[in-house]
Amino acid sequence: MTTFEHALELILHAVRPLEVEEVETHELFERVTAEDVVAPHDLPLFQNSAMDGYAVRTEDCMQGTALQFGGFIPAGAEIWPQLEEGNAIRIMTGAPIPDYADAVIPLEETAEDPNGGIRNLLPVRKGQHIRCAGEDVQLGDTIIHSGTPIGVAEVSLLAAMGITSLRVHRKPVVSIVATGDELVPLGAPIAKGKIFDSNSLALAAAVRASGATARILGIAKDNISSLKQKLREAVNADALITVAGVSVGDHDLVRESLANLGAVESFWGVDIKPGKATAFALLEGKPIFSLPGNPVSALITFEELVRPALLRMAGHRAVMRPLVTAVLQESLSKKPGKVFFARVKLKFEKGRFLAWSSGPQETGYQKTLLNADAFAILPADRTIFNVGEELRVQVLPSLQGTDAK
Repeated sequence: MTTFEHALELILHAVRPLEVEEVETHELFERVTAEDVVAPHDLPLFQNSAMDGYAVRTEDCMQGTALQFGGFIPAGAEIWPQLEEGNAIRIMTGAPIPDYADAVIPLEETAEDPNGGIRNLLPVRKGQHIRCAGEDVQLGDTIIHSGTPIGVAEVSLLAAMGITSLRVHRKPVVSIVATGDELVPLGAPIAKGKIFDSNSLALAAAVRASGATARILGIAKDNISSLKQKLREAVNADALITVAGVSVGDHDLVRESLANLGAVESFWGVDIKPGKATAFALLEGKPIFSLPGNPVSALITFEELVRPALLRMAGHRAVMRPLVTAVLQESLSKKPGKVFFARVKLKFEKGRFLAWSSGPQETGYQKTLLNADAFAILPADRTIFNVGEELRVQVLPSLQGTDAK
């Protein structure tokens, strides 16, 4: 049986970022750059006001000095008055700074003068409330590096720079095939002894959450003919996920079906719990992930072994969830011999994470996964984990954005 670490190594060695395509900026969110982005101009483009107020010359601005009204410059102005000695020009946020002005007095720091114009109520410092051209970004700066996931801030900067499109890695397309005579599609009538195919929908959601495109191909029956038909259809994608049929039962035929199609097996079985019955192969150079049929096991093995591969195919460099240290608040136990992913709740308190079980750890309890904030990674060679012990835990999306980093 393959160790968890070796299984992950084999998978990540087998996959590469997909080819590059040009995507318009408004569709770039969560895509991964395939090139460095160089600033085509300064940001700001021109010297402008950071406040609503008055553009002035500091040499005219002894505290309390009266300044005459010298005109008005709105944001977006294409022409504007020149600042004369002893004057103040009313200016709006973002408006260009007129010639000879070297400071902006905020509106709230001025008072009207009885003889017209304004008085400054506080001392004026040269350069105050002026945004200089290029003070944020300068022409030729690398503003986004290749391999960067595009988030909201990146979209904002690209748009501010006037960049209309970018070269990014293509999103993986992932086929999903569930197997089993006991399965019926969601919405179909269900007879005694049958269950709904929840795995296809859950894994499709997990695929999409990983930034890939999911194709649900339906249910393959427990016979070689049905499996081969679905697998042939499924391989018309960048990656394939099969669900169930990878254990040692009479109807676990995925291994044989893949072999018949020419798949090259990388490993069959991993020393983890949940998820021992997990396999990985390549068919026509495309990764095939064969996951357990239990819904909890399927989602945990997806998280640990499939998600990192899909992220790498999409161009990501960091492909694993962040790990933090958490102090165990109740004892946990497991059998020796396998890495155990314990579903835990986390609480951040007084600068540290506290962890306790999110429910029964048997894989039949889906609510334990629903309630989990993280997976505590329990090493294969240990069995008892005591209250107060520090564990490494893998933070799930519900806690992204906390002080976990």
